[in-house]
Formats: sequence, structure tokens, C-alpha cells
Amino acid sequence: MNAVPRRFAAAAALASAAVLAAAGPALAHVTVDPQSAPGGGYATVNFKVPNERDDASTVKLEVTLPTDHPLASVMPEPVPGWKVTVEDGKLEKPIEMHGEEIDEAPSKITWTADGDGIAPGTFQRFPVSVGRLPEDADRLVFKAVQTYDSDEVVRWIEVPEEGGEAPDSPAPVLKLTASEDGHHGGGSDGSSDADDAEPAAETSAADDGGDGTDSTARVLAVVGIVVGVGGLAYGAFAGRRRNA
Repeated sequence: MNAVPRRFAAAAALASAAVLAAAGPALAHVTVDPQSAPGGGYATVNFKVPNERDDASTVKLEVTLPTDHPLASVMPEPVPGWKVTVEDGKLEKPIEMHGEEIDEAPSKITWTADGDGIAPGTFQRFPVSVGRLPEDADRLVFKAVQTYDSDEVVRWIEVPEEGGEAPDSPAPVLKLTASEDGHHGGGSDGSSDADDAEPAAETSAADDGGDGTDSTARVLAVVGIVVGVGGLAYGAFAGRRRNA
């Protein structure tokens, strides 16, 4: 009779380890939150940066902005304890913004810690208002470089391929969707003039959104396995007691 409880404990331990394994990787890399926004307008996105080290703090984040679909408007929200700079770069092909032709656009955002940075076991969000989001693309890739106070540098620059395996160091990706009226762009009333005025109608990123949902789904799936294993073990144990 003692063998069954031992088997149950072993199965539960293995299932618990699977829960941790499933939940961990989804939170391990730099991501953009929310993971999608309507094309043609403006959005506020968060670059979400977790600290993966036990003995070092993150003290710098560098995000390279896409050059194939440049963003003319990039406005970081101040983050206490961090300095932020936005670098501009020359465009190979000028773009039009509010009726004007622009041959320069933001190319890189750098956040540098004034204090302790992102401590082990914590994460930080860096909000940025961006626009106008392109209508002729299905995603924007933001390559990121994370620096620790130990001088370690982690490059989140691998571009995920649709249908392929997830890379070890994926770059943050913002998926672009159609607006509610079925067209890219437009304000809440469906007119493009609303967006031309100001980047006011933005996609909110206050909640944890995309990657949190994926992580929760994985955890719930594995918890279901744990419950199933527990039920089978308990049934076997009860059967043995009746037979005894």
C-alpha cells in the first residue's frame, strides 16, 4: 500500500516541474505588450523587460526601430529611475507625415538606469507612443539589447519565422491588424482625419495582454495533467485498499 502514495508523489512532482517549465520560457525574454495593434493609426506599446539573472541587475535597454517601415512619431513615457534618448536616422526613402515629406525618422531608443535598474526577480515596462503604424505590413520587429551591471549583454534580435520553431533569443514583434471597420487605420469614427490630428486614440497596454495569456494557458493545461495524474493515482490507491 505504501507504493501507491509514493508513485502519486513522484507523479505530482514531475507534473509540477512541467508546470514550471511551461510557464518559465514565456516570461523569459523581452517582449512588446500588447502584441498586436491596428495598422494605420497610433498605439502605446510597452517594452517588457524581465531580469533573468540572480546576481545582476539590468541597467540598459536599447531598442532598434524598424527601417523598412519607419515610424515618424516615437514618444517615450518617462520612467522613474531611467534616462531615455531617441536617436534619428536618415531614411532611404522619404515618408509622408501630416502632409509633409520626412527624410529622417527615429531609429533607436535607449533607456539607461539612473539607479539600481531592474533587480533580480523583477521586471520593468517601458511605454512608448508610436505611429503612424504602417498599413502595408503585417508586423513590426523591434530588435532589443539588454545590458546587465555585470557587463553581460543579451541580444534579443532573432526574427521569428511564421510556422517555424521559436528562436532562442526572439526579437519583440508587434503584429498589425485591420481596424474594427475592416480597414487599416482610421480613428474611432472610421475616418483617417481623426488620426491625422493627434495620436490620441491609442491602443492601451495597461494590462499584461498577449504573453501573459499564453503563459496562463500553458500553466492551466499542465495543471489539468496534474489533476488527471492525481485522479488515476487516487483511484489505484483506493482500489488496492478495497482489495486489501
